[in-house]
Amino acid sequence: MSQDRGTESPSPLVLIVEDDLDTRALYRYVLGMSGFRTVEAHNGHQALEKARDERPNLVLTDLAVPGMDGFELCRALKQSPQLREIPILAVTGHAEYLGDPDRFRQAGIDRVLTKPCPPDLLVQEIWRLLRVTAPTSVQSW
Repeated sequence: MSQDRGTESPSPLVLIVEDDLDTRALYRYVLGMSGFRTVEAHNGHQALEKARDERPNLVLTDLAVPGMDGFELCRALKQSPQLREIPILAVTGHAEYLGDPDRFRQAGIDRVLTKPCPPDLLVQEIWRLLRVTAPTSVQSW
């Protein structure tokens, strides 16, 4: 499901990879209100397929998704010549993962946030990873 805000120049497209329907809906809402278009996947295999088809500007992924987990997904994205430049922001409820920063680097993850993640921080990190300034007309949380 893509969300288009109807702007003159396309807003950045974020692939949301999250198996929890409520969390995915929250991310879709927050990102939509912040000027992003979104496409969604509920597992790693579906996310890889959508990344190939949609070519998002950024991937926002949970690390504990079914099938191909978030770490495997990130490695697969970084191994693809067409997708390797896409920044990856991982969000996890498993704080124990943070004790192994090499695991994130080896998977090609650019930044990790822990759940629950305040909407302001999530949006700020996405803009930072995209290396662009947020539009002044986006929702402030």
